[in-house]
Amino acid sequence: MIAGVGIDLCEIARMEKLLSEGRFLKRYFSPEEQAYINGKGVSAAASMAGIYAAKEAFVKALGTGIVSGALSDICVLHDENGAPYFDLRGAYQPLAAKKGIVRVYLSISHDGGMAAAVAIAERD
Repeated sequence: MIAGVGIDLCEIARMEKLLSEGRFLKRYFSPEEQAYINGKGVSAAASMAGIYAAKEAFVKALGTGIVSGALSDICVLHDENGAPYFDLRGAYQPLAAKKGIVRVYLSISHDGGMAAAVAIAERD
């Protein structure tokens, strides 16, 4: 059963500026996400925007907004085929469990200088 849906947009140019400053990446992204973004070369800002949008979409799907946990605890990883998925840590893992969330589907897209993400939370 669908428990929540979240969507978010993020401007890639905004992330490009923040990426060059460095602090934003270290504050809001897990070490694995940082490595992924830094490894994307000219697509780094687009990847950063997509992952950030995914984090925002997740908290909307969860129905809580950003809680006391760090956004870096909503970790977006990629499987062997490149498909993104959530790896919840810190405060978000027990919060999702408390709400009965058993899986969250994620899709990320980029076009026209924007990144978009959709998260669908499901409970049994």
